Amino acid sequence: MSHVVQGYNPRTGEPYGEPVAKTPDSEVDRIASAAAVAFSAWSVVPAADRAVVLEKVADALDAESALLVETADSETALGVPRLTTELKRTTNQLRLFSEVLREGSYVEATLDTANPDIIPPRPVLRRVLRPLGTVAVFSASNFPFAFSVAGGDTASALASGCSVVVKAHSAHPSTSRETARVVIDALREAGAPEGVFGIVYGTESGVALVKHSAVRAVGFTGSTGGGRALFDLAQGRPDPIPFYGELGSVNPTVILPGAATPEIAAGFAQSLVMGVGQFCTNPGLVFAPESIVAALGEAVAASSGGAMLNERMCDSYKAGTDALAASDLVSVVSTGVRPDEAWAVAPLLFSTSVKVFEENLEKLTEEHFGPAALVVTYSSPEELHSVLAKLPGTLTGTVHAAESDHAEAGRIAEILRRVAGRIIFNAWPTGVAVAWGQHHGGPWPSTTNPLHTSVGATSIRRWIAPVTYQSWPDALLPAELQDANPLGIPRRVDGVLGVH
Repeated sequence: MSHVVQGYNPRTGEPYGEPVAKTPDSEVDRIASAAAVAFSAWSVVPAADRAVVLEKVADALDAESALLVETADSETALGVPRLTTELKRTTNQLRLFSEVLREGSYVEATLDTANPDIIPPRPVLRRVLRPLGTVAVFSASNFPFAFSVAGGDTASALASGCSVVVKAHSAHPSTSRETARVVIDALREAGAPEGVFGIVYGTESGVALVKHSAVRAVGFTGSTGGGRALFDLAQGRPDPIPFYGELGSVNPTVILPGAATPEIAAGFAQSLVMGVGQFCTNPGLVFAPESIVAALGEAVAASSGGAMLNERMCDSYKAGTDALAASDLVSVVSTGVRPDEAWAVAPLLFSTSVKVFEENLEKLTEEHFGPAALVVTYSSPEELHSVLAKLPGTLTGTVHAAESDHAEAGRIAEILRRVAGRIIFNAWPTGVAVAWGQHHGGPWPSTTNPLHTSVGATSIRRWIAPVTYQSWPDALLPAELQDANPLGIPRRVDGVLGVH
């Protein structure tokens, strides 16, 4: 068994960068234990001061952007324009959480005054959300910045007052190492406690991390199989801990008759091949009238694939799509261009009828991670109502509709909202804005907990838990709960929400 993690250039298949040593269990223990010690200090740092630290980390990443993008481009083949944008998204995430900390409502401060005249009598109760402890963050392969070492899970966990230990993804160890160096240096320079952020490498280190007693929650982005294994591990501990996993998603798109246009077909192909289809919001399942299938096929045939992130993903995509093409359940509509690169794949579009799809729902909703999609044809939108309700949980559900379709679009949205976390109208699901109103989650198997998001301001909610202080003297309470509201944050007092 190799004792190092080696990166590769997907364009050539050749090794890239210096190998990174896998982290032995003894070192995982040291890093996790140090993070637990750091948590005690970091969790009591005022929110406004944590906000300043996050901004300094963002500034440091921006300052090193040229090196980070160059490294990631050589190790992932995602391209400089995409990686430059992704790194900026990553630093903007950190800055968003600085805003969240200063605004203050994320702690859900709730104050009830005493009322001895009701039954049962009510004492003085003050409730607030407090950080859990050390969070283990598992990096994603398809976003080497935004869902990786300094990505959304790390940003939200640090913002909450938790310490973080990242398990680097094996597909980009050099990128992970360089990013971690920038983060650690920036945290140290900003005065954060030593050990508040750490990183480990290798599959075994991830297992050891989830099992470590210092770890109080886990954030994961990756495959359904890998996520399920870690979820079971987290739940099987003597002290089970929360596991927030973003797993598989087919992201159904419904094209209603009035919207079945060449422009919609072109937009679909563009979304399908974005990032070589390696987005968790890739539109892999389309319900459309027969009249638009030819245009969808032409758009996919004119599009180009590219190098997958690693050899395993490339092999998995080919095996899955080859098996689907060989079945008698679908027909191949078109194949796009396959570039001459080591781990490159071609876009593919398959089709089937809504009747066949509904009869083979489990098999035909399998995710093929890459630029492949299945178009399910229907004669009347009413045919879709029962089948959409049976779809597995998904991150997004999309409806394309002309004005004449609006009534039907509303009916379909009501069905989709039961299986999807984000409902999109006349747009494509690829691209997840980092904002207060974003929700990036959904029912199993898209995520392990449909109540929480991994993107947006409320993703911080995963790393904090409620504590109620009963009858405590004002001076001994957290600042968020003191009578004078010294932080000036929104609070609910005797049921009334406001800044009081």
